[in-house]
Amino acid sequence: MSPVIVDSAVYCQGVRVAVDCHPHDYVAMRARASAKGDFVWVGLHQPGHDELGKVAAAFGLHHLAVEDAVKAHQRPKLERYDDHLFLIIKTLWYVDEEDAVETGEISMFVGEDFVVTVRHGQGGALQSARAYLEEREQVLTHGPSAVVYAVCDSVVDAYSEVVDALEEDVDEVEESVFSTARTNDSARIYTLKREIAEVRRAVMPLREPMRRFASGLVPGMDEEASPFFRDVADHLTRAAELVDNLDMLLSSAFEAHLAGISVQQNNDMRKISAGVGLVAAPTLIAGVYGMNFDHMPELHWVLGYPFALVLMALTSTGLWVFFKKSGWL
Repeated sequence: MSPVIVDSAVYCQGVRVAVDCHPHDYVAMRARASAKGDFVWVGLHQPGHDELGKVAAAFGLHHLAVEDAVKAHQRPKLERYDDHLFLIIKTLWYVDEEDAVETGEISMFVGEDFVVTVRHGQGGALQSARAYLEEREQVLTHGPSAVVYAVCDSVVDAYSEVVDALEEDVDEVEESVFSTARTNDSARIYTLKREIAEVRRAVMPLREPMRRFASGLVPGMDEEASPFFRDVADHLTRAAELVDNLDMLLSSAFEAHLAGISVQQNNDMRKISAGVGLVAAPTLIAGVYGMNFDHMPELHWVLGYPFALVLMALTSTGLWVFFKKSGWL
């Protein structure tokens, strides 16, 4: 048994049934799913050309779609080849310690009596979706459409979790930007904007396929499954709106961060200028009285030296009071 094949099963009338053939004898398994609504679901993880080629031969999958499924790194899309649909969706999960959004991919071949799922990456495991469906016979009676719904619902729920985690990080950035402490948030803002762009590349292209599923406009999909897809489409729309809002908030936070840096620099320059003024005034007085001219009355005055010191002190004190009231110190 190839290690890339995670599971394969036959479902009849909404129930997983045992078959008296090898679990990877796809031709025999497909023959077992003979009634309307019966289907075979084969799940694979990161297969190569040879592994997926055997499955493609058994189910008549189009070679162009097979090539996309093997290579991965495709844009989310929905296409029709001959007698089956080909759907690609991106999977997302969040690594909070690194402020990083990791991506994977699920390709789905959907025919009248089969579903083949090809998963790439560590996220988006489909065992939970399979278990969810196997516990709900009424949903599974919709055939392959139920599998498409369950997989899409699982992936979109993960989108919401990623967006919620990003929202928490954006709140932290806003709090840091508008705090009174000196902070350097530009690097984290850039990182979060890059990760949000990654989320957008997964979410935005998927909206049109979900709209088509929800509207019952996709041939081969059970029209009675449309309400389920409308629920998924609503969750996807919420995620898309939050992504846009977070991106705008980060842009505003970056502008506020730059403005804060400018204000801090102005404050620093004012403090430096005030410090220079406090030093320059006594230096000026000392420079004047340090000149060796004969006709300077104060040079021969007994109180000239104390007078110069007092004048320096008074001048510095006056400047300090002025700068303090002006907010320069």
